[in-house]
Amino acid sequence: MQTILLLIHVFLALGLVLLVLLQRSEGGALGIGGGSMDGLVSARGAGNLLTRWTGILAACFIATSLILAIIAGNGRDKRSIVDQPVKTNQPSVPAGSSLPAAPVGK
Repeated sequence: MQTILLLIHVFLALGLVLLVLLQRSEGGALGIGGGSMDGLVSARGAGNLLTRWTGILAACFIATSLILAIIAGNGRDKRSIVDQPVKTNQPSVPAGSSLPAAPVGK
């Protein structure tokens, strides 16, 4: 289920990028579809259609992001890091050994 949702999420991201690049640029030369689209519909109608589909894809992208985050969060343990025992890498010294407690300098 998570893999299918992730693939849908990737396709939504690619579609969203393409739709944003196809929209007419207002103030710069960043838009690919800057020319008029007289063959399909009027320029105003095409702009409204691209804007509407961009909004729909953006909403679907956000929804899949939230669902994927919820799925990823459900797989974790609910324990706190404070509840875990402390692990030390120090070797244990037997009680009757004659080793000093601290290193002695010369």
